[in-house]
Formats: sequence, structure tokens, C-alpha cells
Amino acid sequence: MKKTTVILLLSISLIGGQLNSQTLENQVTTLEQEIAKLDAQKAALLAQVEDLKLQMIRRDLKAVGLPSEEYVEHSAMLLEYAEQHEQAKWVAHIITPDVIDGNVFRTNDFREDPLITSGSATEVDYFLKYLQPDSTYKYDGFGYDRGHLAPSADFRWSQQALSESYFYSNMSPQLPDFNREGWAELEGLLRRYIVDHPETQLYVVTGPLLNDNLPVIERSVNKVSIPREFFKVVLDLKTGDAIGFLMPNATISKPISEYAKSIDEIEALTGLDFFSLIEQEETIESHVHLEHWFSDLPQGDVAPIYPPSLPRGHFNTEQAKQYMGENKSITVVGKVVGSRYSRSGNLWFNLDKQFPNQIFSVYIRKDDLVNFEGDPKEFFDGQVIKVTGVIQDFSGVPTVNVERSGEIEVFGE
Repeated sequence: MKKTTVILLLSISLIGGQLNSQTLENQVTTLEQEIAKLDAQKAALLAQVEDLKLQMIRRDLKAVGLPSEEYVEHSAMLLEYAEQHEQAKWVAHIITPDVIDGNVFRTNDFREDPLITSGSATEVDYFLKYLQPDSTYKYDGFGYDRGHLAPSADFRWSQQALSESYFYSNMSPQLPDFNREGWAELEGLLRRYIVDHPETQLYVVTGPLLNDNLPVIERSVNKVSIPREFFKVVLDLKTGDAIGFLMPNATISKPISEYAKSIDEIEALTGLDFFSLIEQEETIESHVHLEHWFSDLPQGDVAPIYPPSLPRGHFNTEQAKQYMGENKSITVVGKVVGSRYSRSGNLWFNLDKQFPNQIFSVYIRKDDLVNFEGDPKEFFDGQVIKVTGVIQDFSGVPTVNVERSGEIEVFGE
């Protein structure tokens, strides 16, 4: 073969290889662009689905009957504002099965409610904030938590609805022990009900007991009233069961079941008419079937590990809460007393205390399960483990997201 022919063939081969390489790169680029388009389409469709679900909630709330016709309408909650007391007279919302897989974190974007024409309460009704020379803020609280009436965690499936739950129209002055313990336990009980009954939804109306003789926060600009008691009424329309609760704005020392009342009793105390458009209203609202709402919770809770018994740099599940939001990785030790796969395929562990009283949670996203050998649920269930990561605030519960196997281990191995 002549030399010129060989050179020509080599040149053609090289050019063909370059063209083939460029074609492959172009194909990858084209497919990546198609994926980006599909992701954008999926995001748009999910936004439409969420908007429709929010519309359904407002429709369903009106269908069962609201306590009055004087209300403002937000994405997922309706409320009547009591200007005299600078808080809602009642707030109605629905706990839907979407709460089970919801993963929207609390926003803490407390702000005035733009729909309250007379002006809602505001930050200066609960505390003062001073800018210090080092550009940090000093907070001077008035002794009360900004207690949610419709809890933000009930909306953790919708960024919009959760954010709107931080309107000051949805806040009421609550003593810290009450807000963070007894009241939170009641809220958790209702979310647990949905976990156990994922085919239903709960209609909930919450509010303070308001009257002309209530004390006020003297240092608040708008003199916000301090309720002595709070009520909550709940309806499972599918089963026809309903229950009410009346709790004092104080440390709760008795079981939540002891604060249960019939809807009729709450109506007599508040002067409000709840769920007036449902069939068999009188029968449903006159009785309370405690066994329907207070089935025995799974056993197996344990006390958090005694801190001095842990190695240096390790923390128990109660200590972990103080590190929420610090963007600092720490190691937490506790026993897996509850685990489950969510409907979206994410794996959740509760350490030391089970839902709804969990004090620390761990989750592994579905896409990260490939980073583990075997089934992490089977391997870690019932084990004392140590988990390392940044402590996130998931509806008030310290939570760690584990992405790799080295971030979670059986303690002591």
C-alpha cells in the first residue's frame, strides 16, 4: 500500500473518531437539556397539584360549617380575628394525609397578617429587639411564647401554607411550658391519628377562650390579651367521630385524655357553633368516644442516655436540641425505638421516644439508600446507634439527614 494511501486512511479514521466523540457529547448535552425541561415541567405540575389541594381544603372547611361568616381566608386556614384581643377568635384548618410525607421545615417568618384590615398583632407585642454594637440582636421577651393556634407542622407539606401559619393572627400568648409541652403533645396526638388513619383527614378548629376580663401583656404595644384557656375541636367526618379539648394556659401535668370534652361542651363555653352543616350534628357533637382517639401507643420508649456515660464529643437526644440551626456537625447517641418508610420511600428513625412524642429523628432519603448495604431499617431497628450530622429543626424536633453509611453506626462497634 502506498504511503499516501495509508496517511489518507489514518486521517479519515481520526476525523471519524473526532466526529463520533462530538456526536456522543452532543447527545449527552441534548439529553441533559431534556431532563431539565422535564424537571421544570414536573415542578410546574406539582405546584398546580398543591394549589388544587389548598383549594380543596378551603372548600371542605366551608362544607362542614364554620363558626361564623366573618372570617379571612388564607391558603389552608380560615380565621375570625378578635380586634379587641389582638388574636384570632378561632382558626379552622385540616390535617390531611399529606402531612405524613411532608418535609417542609418551619420558616419562623413571623409577620403581620395583611388581610386583617384593622391590623393584626406584631412582633413588638411579644418582645423587643435591640441592635447591639457588634451587629447582633438582643431580645427582651415579655414572658410568653407566640403560640400557634393552627400548628405549622400540620402544613409541612406546603411551603406556602406553612409560611402563612406564622401570621400573627394565628398567634396567641402561651406560657412556654404549656406551648412547648402540653399543647405540643395534643398537636402531635392529632398528627399521629393521621399516621394511623392515612385514609382520612381531620377538621380542626382552635382558639382561645376570650372574654372582657382577661389580663393583657402590659409591655405589648397593642395590649394583647392573655387567654387563661384554649380549646380545640376535631372531626373525623369519615367515621363520624368528634372530640373537643379544653386546656389551661399552664403547665400540663395530667394525661391529655383528661382534658377531653364533647363538642357541645366546647360550644357552650365559647358560644360558637362548630361543624353546623354536617349530618347527624347533634349526635356526633354530644358524645365522646375516648377509645377512638386514645388507643394505646406502641411500647418501647426509653430514657435518653445519661450524658456522663457517653464518650467525649457525643451527645444524647435531649442535648441535641440546643444545636438546632447552628450548622455544626455533632454526634448523637440514642436507641431506635421506631422506624418506618414513608410513602415517598424515605426511611425515618425515631430515637428514644416514639411518635408523637419523638425527641430526635433521623431520616435517609430514598435516593441515598443505595449508599447502604442491605436494608438499614432491618439493620438498625432496636439498636443503640450513633449518628453524625448537622442538627436541623423539623417542626421543633431535632433531626439529622444521613446520606452515607459512615454517618450512622451501631454504638460501641
